Amino acid sequence: MSADLLTHFYGALARKDAEGMIACYHADSAFSDPVFPMLNHDETAAMWRMLVGRAQNFSFEFQVIGEDRVDWTARYLFSKTGRTVVNQGRSQFGFQDGLILAQRDGFDLYAWIRQALGLKGALLGWTRLMQAAVRKEARKSLDAFMAKRA
Repeated sequence: MSADLLTHFYGALARKDAEGMIACYHADSAFSDPVFPMLNHDETAAMWRMLVGRAQNFSFEFQVIGEDRVDWTARYLFSKTGRTVVNQGRSQFGFQDGLILAQRDGFDLYAWIRQALGLKGALLGWTRLMQAAVRKEARKSLDAFMAKRA
């Protein structure tokens, strides 16, 4: 049953259907990844709406592994730099009442920064300072998006 939910969830992402994705989350859900650590349900919903709404040249492939894990590859244009990013990752899930309660995505943040930011990312993306700056900018974008929709 969980594998079916994950197939539906990531199928919605591949179609850029944020509302279809959000419907798969439990009201008490939490999300975490290297860029957006520890989001609650409302923040997660806003993040998907923001990311899907801004996605350009987007494609998404995934493979459900068992009942609680998905390997995936996202390809898209990073709008702030116009650079193409190919991000490979793995998601782990916890479930409650047939919905996603917890999602933890993992990917190589340094590889993402190198691709998204180019030379600057290659030179500094491995540093905690640069990674913290990326997180701060992402959070700032999410907060602005949420405030605009409030």
